[in-house]
Amino acid sequence: MMTEHQRIHPVHDVEAPHRPLVPGNSTKSDRVFPKRTFPVMHSKPPKRRRSCCCRFFCWTLSILLILIIAIGITVGIMYLVFRPKLPKYSVDQLRITQFDVSENNTLSATFNVAITATNPNKKIGIYYEGGSHIRALYMGTQLCEGSLPKFYQGHRNTTVLDLSLSGEAQDASSLTSRIQEQLQQTNNIPLDLKVNQPVRVKLGKLKLFKVKFRVSCKLVVDNLGASNDISISSSSCKFRLRL
Repeated sequence: MMTEHQRIHPVHDVEAPHRPLVPGNSTKSDRVFPKRTFPVMHSKPPKRRRSCCCRFFCWTLSILLILIIAIGITVGIMYLVFRPKLPKYSVDQLRITQFDVSENNTLSATFNVAITATNPNKKIGIYYEGGSHIRALYMGTQLCEGSLPKFYQGHRNTTVLDLSLSGEAQDASSLTSRIQEQLQQTNNIPLDLKVNQPVRVKLGKLKLFKVKFRVSCKLVVDNLGASNDISISSSSCKFRLRL
């Protein structure tokens, strides 16, 4: 007969092998926090198009730099060989053959101007091409105009150009009044001569492309009147080159 309080004890199978919950070759931290596997993220390779554009830009920049250096060396050599100097200009004589006011209040003027052009270069010639334009102005008002002839100016050459300028100006009464008032106040009259001249420069036997000479001369004369030889008290010319 069994006792009143019977205890039941678990029975252990001695022959059953002991299997640990965590593998034996894992570390202590692995046993506490098991490792997790994450997918490997691979970066995208650079685009080939961007590489080609960068290479093209580098080649273009290199070629431009080489061209700039080559042009600079060429210009330096040409300067040392030819030693270029700017041409010089001066207005030596002015004669007025017409300066009349018509009934319709128009001023008709004709000037004869002597301009001296000097080429001081030893190895550079100048071809004066067609299409030139010269103007005579008083206080910004054009009085007459003309052109220069076509000619070639050789090395160390001085050429005197006799030019005839003619034209008309409107509002003659107001213009002549300003001229007379200027003459009474200062005993002289300022005039401007402006020249635009296409030329070709010759270096040795090489004839270069066409460029433009711009000459601006400021004169101070003693009078403006027909049939008078005008005395030029001062004259100065500035030269500019335009490609």
